[in-house]
Amino acid sequence: MRWFEIALVVLTFATGIIWLLDALFFAKRRAAGASLLDDGTDPVLVDYSKAFFPVLLVVLLLRSFIAEPFRIPSNSMMPTLLTGDFILVNKFTYGLRLPITNRKFVTLGEPARGDVVVFRPPHHPDQDWIKRVMGLPGDRIAYRDNTVFVNGEPLAYESVGVYSGTGNGTEMTGAEELREQLAGRSHTVLERTNLPFMDQGEGEWVVPAGHYFVMGDNRDNSEDSRYWGFLPESNLRGKAFLIWMHFDGGFEFSRVGSSIP
Repeated sequence: MRWFEIALVVLTFATGIIWLLDALFFAKRRAAGASLLDDGTDPVLVDYSKAFFPVLLVVLLLRSFIAEPFRIPSNSMMPTLLTGDFILVNKFTYGLRLPITNRKFVTLGEPARGDVVVFRPPHHPDQDWIKRVMGLPGDRIAYRDNTVFVNGEPLAYESVGVYSGTGNGTEMTGAEELREQLAGRSHTVLERTNLPFMDQGEGEWVVPAGHYFVMGDNRDNSEDSRYWGFLPESNLRGKAFLIWMHFDGGFEFSRVGSSIP
């Protein structure tokens, strides 16, 4: 989606500059040289700039500083988020950032354990990924025997049952669905507990300053901090908070309006 962001910024500035230059210089010249037969219409380029600039500016401000839509491209966040979910991401919770560069210029808050965040991974800076924050700066995170440990304490788990997936999520049918307690908040995760060889990504990590440890809720099908390292704070894009549409070969209206735990 970075190409869309670049195009939006370029078009907004281009139409704004054309309108401004016309208002300051060319409109006066046209008025001074107008004849009785002149219908007073603006040149086509100026006319289009006047029509599109306000719309482009509103869209740019909304996407950059209020909320931005994203589409879930994979099953890494099942069962919380499914492939085909269209979500809204709060762009100001963690501070205001400039479009394209993502440079923060106003600090408003920091991620908490359990937040679902959209970010640009260090090894794929042109892509937007989504995972759950499991570790904050200074935390000691471990993953062993399908259990997450935060600062030496194992998280509590409660079995929900055997998961039955639909659409692109059918590949996880048969996995165990568990309710995980993290920092006083709960969410569901998937584990292939019946397949010992699926135990992967095990290890222990200490989160450095200015970074976060993120994991997908689909623990056996997620490329996350267990494999590529820590997420720099500067790569954050925002906090996911709402599913506004789902389409995976068909609309599923039961997911529309669901908040993201």
